[in-house]
Amino acid sequence: MEIVLHVKGKEFTNFKEKLLGDEIVNRASIVFKDAKQFGKDSGYFCILSGTEDRCKRAIKLTKDEDGNELAKEIVGEEKEKILKKIKEEEDKAIEGFGNILG
Repeated sequence: MEIVLHVKGKEFTNFKEKLLGDEIVNRASIVFKDAKQFGKDSGYFCILSGTEDRCKRAIKLTKDEDGNELAKEIVGEEKEKILKKIKEEEDKAIEGFGNILG
């Protein structure tokens, strides 16, 4: 399962520490990307790949103790566009690495 979360710039450090400090979520694959690469004005995207339990737990962590939103889940077409662009970047990197090894 994959989820995409948008984290406001001012909340980035707190949210990242919260995810990486959680014993369930930190076992998933977590990647942070600058949202400007995807046409957003600010913030970061968090792409999390893992089991359903880990993804659900990450979504629960999008709010702080006071109920303030630290990150917002991205769904639908926008999510698919982001995941597609990341996959293209990975493919280009792999292709470039293959050319080096020739």
